[in-house]
Amino acid sequence: MAVKRKWVILIPVVLGIAALMLLKKSSIPPLQEPVQEQARLVRIIEAPKLTVIPRAEGHGTVQPARTWEAVAQVKGKVIHKHPRLQKGAILESGELILQIDPADYQLAIAQAQADIEATRAQLQELEAKTANTRASLQIEQDALTLNRRELERKRQLVGKGGISRSDVESQERSVLAQQQSVQAQVNTLNLFPSQKALLEAQLARLDAALAAARRNLENTRIHLPFSGRIAAVNVEQEQYVREGEVLATADDLQQAEIEIQVPIDQMSSLVSGRGPVDIVGLDPDTALQKIGLSAHVTLQENGLLAEWPARFARMSDTLDPETRTVGVIVEVDQPYAGVQPGTRPPLVKGLFVKVTLAGQPLPERIVVPRIALDQNRIYVVNAEQRLEVREVSVALRQPEFVVIDKGLEAGERVVISDLLPAIEGMLLQPEQDPVALQRLLEQSAGGDAR
Repeated sequence: MAVKRKWVILIPVVLGIAALMLLKKSSIPPLQEPVQEQARLVRIIEAPKLTVIPRAEGHGTVQPARTWEAVAQVKGKVIHKHPRLQKGAILESGELILQIDPADYQLAIAQAQADIEATRAQLQELEAKTANTRASLQIEQDALTLNRRELERKRQLVGKGGISRSDVESQERSVLAQQQSVQAQVNTLNLFPSQKALLEAQLARLDAALAAARRNLENTRIHLPFSGRIAAVNVEQEQYVREGEVLATADDLQQAEIEIQVPIDQMSSLVSGRGPVDIVGLDPDTALQKIGLSAHVTLQENGLLAEWPARFARMSDTLDPETRTVGVIVEVDQPYAGVQPGTRPPLVKGLFVKVTLAGQPLPERIVVPRIALDQNRIYVVNAEQRLEVREVSVALRQPEFVVIDKGLEAGERVVISDLLPAIEGMLLQPEQDPVALQRLLEQSAGGDAR
């Protein structure tokens, strides 16, 4: 019975092994299909040849082009203060904002005028003395002539016994005395020119004192030299002020300035190709025309967007060695014009704004989006729909696009989407991106400058 049980167990095993061997002999080997290359979908544009306007942007704080300080040029008590002389107030040009007590300076004028009249009287007296002395001199000279004639006559008679020798000597003493009288008058006349010069110098000094007194009197009245906004007031009515004190400060409303820092490479791209400019020998307006930069200012804050036309004014005097930037100053005319409450504020001092500089147009340049540049390489789709990696030379770099100088031709298909990994010769499925192309056209023409 045990032998029968063993055969019962082994028979299924043997039958299974036989079935497996039969299946193996009759099975068909699996078919292997060839591997197909998958094309990567990429966005492309055809590289256009455009007229490019190079730009540079920077941010800065608005400052008035002119700031005026009302400095006390005389001392005294403030007897008048403009009723609207307060911080933030806007006053018109020529308005009297402060007046210092003029009494002391009016007295100084009266004293100087009196001294001048006294000196002029002394000059008139000296002229009269001069005339009188000349008349006296003439009389003395005539008397001297008569004495000399008398002496000559007596000398002729003394030899004939008509007169004594003592009479001749007496006449000689008379002649000498008359000569001394003449010389005294001459000496007096010789002193008159120096006396006159002294009085004339004194008169000139008094005239200067009178002019200074009148100027001090004018300086007691302080007028605003231009239409401006009061920035500070440091004095009150009835307050005593001293010379040199700053009484008030006003900002000009006609023009504002903004200084921004621009990287040197961007500034170079703005002014390249202009030729030499003699910034020392040329007048400022001609030099600015040769540089050929335009500018505008944008304020964008908390949903508020406002713009002002600006003008490139000048370069700063220093270069920042750490950031490698140069200061550029632009001007905005009439910063308080066109104010619309809630939508367009005035360009007031202290606003933090963006300034965009634009250079002269550069025609016929090959332009691609900045995202298409991988270091100095561009990815191009060739005629076989495969990837070519090109080494290119960049002539101009802008925040949104670059200008290619060498390595790319107009009309070639440039990949503008991320391609990782980027393998030379890989198969691509290019798809035109008209939105990116339109944006590139606008940016190169300065449309996104704002």
